[in-house]
Amino acid sequence: MFQKIDHVAITVKDRVASIRFYEEHLGFQKYYEHDVPAPGIEKIAYLRLGDTVLELIHMPEGPKNSGYHFCLISDDFDGDFNRLKSAGIPIAQLPHTSAARTPEEEGWRRVVFLGPDEEMIEFRG
Repeated sequence: MFQKIDHVAITVKDRVASIRFYEEHLGFQKYYEHDVPAPGIEKIAYLRLGDTVLELIHMPEGPKNSGYHFCLISDDFDGDFNRLKSAGIPIAQLPHTSAARTPEEEGWRRVVFLGPDEEMIEFRG
């Protein structure tokens, strides 16, 4: 049976800028990058945050990211929100209370920011 999601992939127009964004603002670290022998794709970069892997598919002429998001858990919701807001990262949804799916999530809030390619980045905590 399956164990977990291995990675989440998004398309990016500017690989270098996206890697910098995820490393500087969200704490990811690039650990692997390679060329891709496929039309429209220049490279793929893999970034890690704990056990989470984000795959950046570099498609300079590719489609925009829309209709989906990924979510990170924050251990300092207000601090992370204020840091990203102060850095000028666009906010798609202001902080608000979220439903608790488990007892540990009682009182959590959520917020959604936009990444460099309009990808939606939610965090909760």
